[in-house]
Amino acid sequence: MNELKWPNGYKSAAMFTFDLDGDTTWENGNRGMPNGEKYIKSLSVGQYGPKRAVDMILDKLEEYGVTATFFVPGLTAERYPEVVKKIAAAGHEVGHHGYAHERFVTKTVEEQIEIIDKTQDIFEKLLGKRATAFRTPSGDWSPETPRLLCDHGFSYSSSMRGDDRPYRTVIDGRATDFIEIPTKWELDDYVEMAYNMYPAEPAGQDRISCYRNVQDNFMREFEGCHRFGLCISFMFHPQVIGSPGRIRILDHLLKNITSREDVWVTTGEHVAQWFRKNY
Repeated sequence: MNELKWPNGYKSAAMFTFDLDGDTTWENGNRGMPNGEKYIKSLSVGQYGPKRAVDMILDKLEEYGVTATFFVPGLTAERYPEVVKKIAAAGHEVGHHGYAHERFVTKTVEEQIEIIDKTQDIFEKLLGKRATAFRTPSGDWSPETPRLLCDHGFSYSSSMRGDDRPYRTVIDGRATDFIEIPTKWELDDYVEMAYNMYPAEPAGQDRISCYRNVQDNFMREFEGCHRFGLCISFMFHPQVIGSPGRIRILDHLLKNITSREDVWVTTGEHVAQWFRKNY
């Protein structure tokens, strides 16, 4: 598979995805700090996402007629049920992102199944359906994870980094219908612009990059993917991209990408369905 033939004559595909982590990541980080349970300020960084930023992001998506994918931990859905219902009511896809944003690579098979089922039960109760999309929280998954996801009825994942085209996940030596839609660190707003003191993340670099440079980076990645007919999956976090200043980056991307008639701007589920049928 060298060149993808996208539907309706589109040259490339673009997905806007948002990891609605809420305060789960900060809770996890604080546990490793002395007296971390007292660090209320760091938790508020994550809380900004569901409390404030989601509304601004939904307004932008509606303005440009874009349907996006939101990956949500089960714990975030429990804490902010009305926000998650609002996302779904606007027609956006809600994907699985663990329960408490835990690292799957450190979990046993039994623990992973418990996490998968717990969050699916929350989604079914809250939204009336289970998720078919998955993004692994905090990086890697265990060798068993793809098989577990496939067995539990997931359609696709957007977790890995090894390609810029969708592909069929190989499980037990066999290419399956479980589709991977890779993303990249350079498409992650958290890597570019997140900042927090407790713990210091990201460490060892300018923690908040120039917004103009970040916007330029994102656009250059899109131009490259479009030139080669690939699938770009932007990986945003409401607590980062949804601030009054940074939302202008999202606006710029949406305005420029949706203005091109030869770009298929869609959800991960639509990409996965199309790829599964045609490749």
